[in-house]
Amino acid sequence: METRVAETGRKVIVFRLGEEDYGVDVQQVDSIERMQPITRVANVPDFVQGVINLRGVVTPVIDLRSKFGMPQKEHDESTRIVIVHTENVQVGLIVDSAHDVMHIPAGVVEEPPSGLGEVDARYLEGVAKLEDRLLVLLNLDRVLSREDVREIQKED
Repeated sequence: METRVAETGRKVIVFRLGEEDYGVDVQQVDSIERMQPITRVANVPDFVQGVINLRGVVTPVIDLRSKFGMPQKEHDESTRIVIVHTENVQVGLIVDSAHDVMHIPAGVVEEPPSGLGEVDARYLEGVAKLEDRLLVLLNLDRVLSREDVREIQKED
């Protein structure tokens, strides 16, 4: 399966944070939800906004702007919660908008250059060089460290 993906490429969900488009592997995305009320939880890292009841499942929600140290922005009609799974935990990621599913051909992803945008390079898997733009690919396993996952799981 890995070899097949490497030969043909892969699909990613594209979302926007600030002025940049980011992609996460579609296999890690469970759903994309409209913004909804979030219940605050005490004693969690600042980037954890709280929890939502997603079809009967209590799901922690993370503000990616806060996690990446970006300026805050009021939520609006475009704001979405991208539900992803990593390391046996399901979390929601608040993003400015989610607007595309895109095929990334094999061989167009390169190592992220240092100093790329506002996001720390350690959170990035690479940069896809597409015909009309660059797409920054996130590595969710690095965005949510083991310590972050433990903190989130304590709240489940």
